[in-house]
Amino acid sequence: MDRKPLKIGELTARIPVIQGGMGVGVSLGGLAGSVAAAGGVGVISTAQIGWREEDFKKNPMDANFRAVKKEIAKARELAQGGIIGVNIMVATQHYQDYVKTAVSAGIDLIISGAGLPIDLPRMVENTKTKIAPIVSSLKSLHVICKMWDRKYHRAPDLVVIEGPKAGGHLGFTKEELSDMEALDYDSVIRSIIRQTKEYEEKFGKEIPVVVAGGIFDREDMDHALSLGADGVQMGTRFVTTYECDASPAYKQAYLEAEKEDICIVQSPVGMPGRAIKNAFMERVQAERQPIPYCYHCITTCKPKEIPYCITDALVQAVEGNVDNGLLFCGANAYRCRRLEHVKDIFQELA
Repeated sequence: MDRKPLKIGELTARIPVIQGGMGVGVSLGGLAGSVAAAGGVGVISTAQIGWREEDFKKNPMDANFRAVKKEIAKARELAQGGIIGVNIMVATQHYQDYVKTAVSAGIDLIISGAGLPIDLPRMVENTKTKIAPIVSSLKSLHVICKMWDRKYHRAPDLVVIEGPKAGGHLGFTKEELSDMEALDYDSVIRSIIRQTKEYEEKFGKEIPVVVAGGIFDREDMDHALSLGADGVQMGTRFVTTYECDASPAYKQAYLEAEKEDICIVQSPVGMPGRAIKNAFMERVQAERQPIPYCYHCITTCKPKEIPYCITDALVQAVEGNVDNGLLFCGANAYRCRRLEHVKDIFQELA
């Protein structure tokens, strides 16, 4: 199947692949810049991005905003003129401040999910920054586009459809995830694409749609394109690249994972997620873990009730202490069997 460039307004990615934003240190400037240089769209996750800053525990917000600027600058140095985006979760505390920080740093694209980014158009008004909601259902797309139209007379510049095979926090119930075949998700994808076309006609602009969740190789990509998508978003496979910002031990956990090791977990922030089974998961299922410090990360988190701190768990994992951390992953993590370079993945997909 022919690969057409992915056009987002005046931005063009030679290869229609967006690298998914993976939080707490997995997709930072190193990975995003390398993906952009290879012809895709590199994406930095802002989720607790400042975890390596010396004052992170004392001033997490200041540390995170500082790190957003640092990582965008780092990505730009590597990108060779390619497209750099950020993934900012709507459920993030101080969401608007993260958006403003990224825009002030000259980010090309903001991708936003884990909630409905109803007021995102206002936050990027009079800037060149493109905006893209992440949706998992036709209903969520309809709500977002209707509100953006009514309040701001604006349509998305890009739509990301995140399916049930994606990694990290998911927009589905545990019951839906236990029987993914029953979802008939290809039909959902087609319906979202049809709805997006209606908004294209209304606003007189192209709104590309990319499919995420379970995209690992060229065959997966071709299937998504056959449904009418303009491109794909991939996360999991980029974890086991040399350029990924995670520790070698984190990558090794992916390389050693078997299909039966990948499970659905209930995140402390109230959403189901997909992760690799490890000693940490066994402990948190058995008893509540102490919460020594609150990083004020997610609006839905209730520190006195949660079984463990998700920020601490993700930081432990990305630093390489994998037996004491949470290893978010996509459904195809078990297919990662070797370290590879970003450019080699893009050669396969081109």
